[in-house]
Amino acid sequence: MTETPNSQQLIADLVALLDPAPLGDDRFEGPRKRGGVGRVFGGQVIAQALIAAERTVDDDRAAHSLHAYFLRGGNEDHPIELAVDRQLDGGSFSNRRVVASQPGADGSMQPILNLAASFQKHQPGLEHERAVPPKVPAPEELRSDEELRAEIAPTLPERVRAFFNEPRPIEVRAATGRHWLAEGAQEPVQHSWFRARSRLPDDPRVHRAVLAYLSDMQLLGTSVMPHGLSWMRGEVKSASLDHAIWFHAPFRADEWLLYTCDSPWSGGSRGFNRGQIFQDGRLVASVAQEGMIRRTEPRAR
Repeated sequence: MTETPNSQQLIADLVALLDPAPLGDDRFEGPRKRGGVGRVFGGQVIAQALIAAERTVDDDRAAHSLHAYFLRGGNEDHPIELAVDRQLDGGSFSNRRVVASQPGADGSMQPILNLAASFQKHQPGLEHERAVPPKVPAPEELRSDEELRAEIAPTLPERVRAFFNEPRPIEVRAATGRHWLAEGAQEPVQHSWFRARSRLPDDPRVHRAVLAYLSDMQLLGTSVMPHGLSWMRGEVKSASLDHAIWFHAPFRADEWLLYTCDSPWSGGSRGFNRGQIFQDGRLVASVAQEGMIRRTEPRAR
């Protein structure tokens, strides 16, 4: 990995963003995105809620799954309050429920996300693995996300160019499939390589939080691919409804992760998506998400 001062700053900002401050009584405050001026990215809320839950669990218990429901869109004008409920501390497992809230239009606090997370002491047991990563080009053989965005940006409406070209802490290299500017129907399958742009702290909780953050990228777009629609052309409106992650094996989020996504179904203004995340040929996490997808009329450029 070739690090630059800019990539190091992007990762420092991401780590700070995913570091809720304690408020007492199992309450935490998730910081605002630096320079944020719009809707909160769903992966940010999931990651902040996961970290808040982990802060109330013994260090020998690692998160193995989480299930989240998005209730309202978050606003980057405000921090996020995270209230943790210690629902179970058993002999092997712990369970936490987290409610993420922000001020509503009337100033009162409103929930924007509910998350349940389960934690387990490390225990030996039966092992098998049938998942096989798809055969795709290595990340070193693929063009960077920045190159592709720079080429596409001039063709986009001016209202989306700044967002499209915004520097990102997660490096992405598309191996197959692309839903940004779909021209016609595509098979609802896409594979991409992901990693943090700079070295992360060695704490496994940070790596799980970063994976939770990036797991919300590209997944919902897979269910739109068979329909030939594009967010960038203003042809579709979407929002995540629920999101689940299962952590299977240790990994590093600052080394290449292969994220393979497919969408077996859409209907009723909803799209269902599945993801598997591999590192060095091993399945390290699985993801599932359902989201709202609605056709809209393209907006003027």
